[in-house]
Amino acid sequence: MQITRQADYAVRAVLYLARLGTNQRAATSQVATEKQIPPSFLAKIISQLSIAGLLHTSRGARGGVSLARDPSEISVLDVVEAIDGPISLNECLSDDDSCPFTTDCPLHTIWYEAQEDLVKRLKSTKFNQLLNNQ
Repeated sequence: MQITRQADYAVRAVLYLARLGTNQRAATSQVATEKQIPPSFLAKIISQLSIAGLLHTSRGARGGVSLARDPSEISVLDVVEAIDGPISLNECLSDDDSCPFTTDCPLHTIWYEAQEDLVKRLKSTKFNQLLNNQ
């Protein structure tokens, strides 16, 4: 499993905004330049994060993008799932009918536990913690 480049860019953009502080806006062009994200790609990411309730956007001369919540209330999982959807290490974990061996498979439990561990780790990692780790 590998997160998409789009999710990686989204995490970087949210971390950049978290560094600015609560209620501080940045122009999307500034975020794109600083985090080396293609501007057209960032526009799509910002839109998805805004729909998910993680960012506020405003247009105009004083417009820009800002966090919709405090960095302590936004997890890495929130951002990744806003972009990529729910994490699933294997299709059998999200659709029992996809595998005829689900009830009999020695790997099913391993996949399930690994996914659960990953989700738990991403959910417990908040952006304020990432700021403190720098």
